[in-house]
Amino acid sequence: MTAVPAVVGVLGGGRMGAGIAHAFVLAGSRVAVVERDAESVRMARGRVLAAFTTSIERATTTEPLEKLTARIAVGTDLAAFAEAELVIEAVPESLELKLDALARVEDAVPPLAWLASNTSSISITTLGRSLQRPERFLGLHFFNPVPASGLVEIVVGEESADELVTSAQGWVHAIGKAPITVKDVPGFASSRLGLVLGLEAIRMLEDGVASAEDIDAAMVLGYGHPMGPLRLTDVVGLDVRLGIAEYLRATLGERFAPPALLRDMVERGELGRKSGKGFYEWPAVHA
Repeated sequence: MTAVPAVVGVLGGGRMGAGIAHAFVLAGSRVAVVERDAESVRMARGRVLAAFTTSIERATTTEPLEKLTARIAVGTDLAAFAEAELVIEAVPESLELKLDALARVEDAVPPLAWLASNTSSISITTLGRSLQRPERFLGLHFFNPVPASGLVEIVVGEESADELVTSAQGWVHAIGKAPITVKDVPGFASSRLGLVLGLEAIRMLEDGVASAEDIDAAMVLGYGHPMGPLRLTDVVGLDVRLGIAEYLRATLGERFAPPALLRDMVERGELGRKSGKGFYEWPAVHA
């Protein structure tokens, strides 16, 4: 089995970035997380520390907290990626933001470093073609919450090297997750399928077919899904789902058109778990 890279960088320490960092630290990597400012650094440290503590409490790691924290550094300087063998970009789902982030990362890493994006829908080929070394870049799409999810979607761009794809499959196994390998098409496999279900559930709620709880129960109890599509949309973030829907509508057609209810809720700031309210009420705001 392929071992994890000795040194991994993660650009962005939000829920996804912190979860990715946690996974690689538990697998033995030293990890550098880079955030945009001091407050974001403080919050990222808190997320990673909370994830380590939960892993210890649940006995998913036997290492003490001090050994885990010794393998992670969080800061604002991209120079922290100077020794990284792999850097994963985990900034918000915006093409412009990701293009800028990846260009800055490529300038900061060694020439032989591998780069990846955690994008859930943006074309890996498009992102890669903005880089000097597109063959050293692919998609590593982790799922939220990363510690509990067993899947990573490996997205192969038109110029991604075969060696990188094989290594990525090994890395995913090494962090205790299962890889699926997909072609770079709009929405890949997971986002495309998941979005169809989520958008139809929102339309059903909009049409008064049933309550959010009953729509979700239909999929949990009837089809064995671990979580209903509306609750999952709350976890993912309504703004994130809206952004993916708009992108897929532009690339794949009107069947991905976002319902008016989704747009209205995002405009009201009802973004799901991170805002405290979405299709459900969430008792505490999770940043």
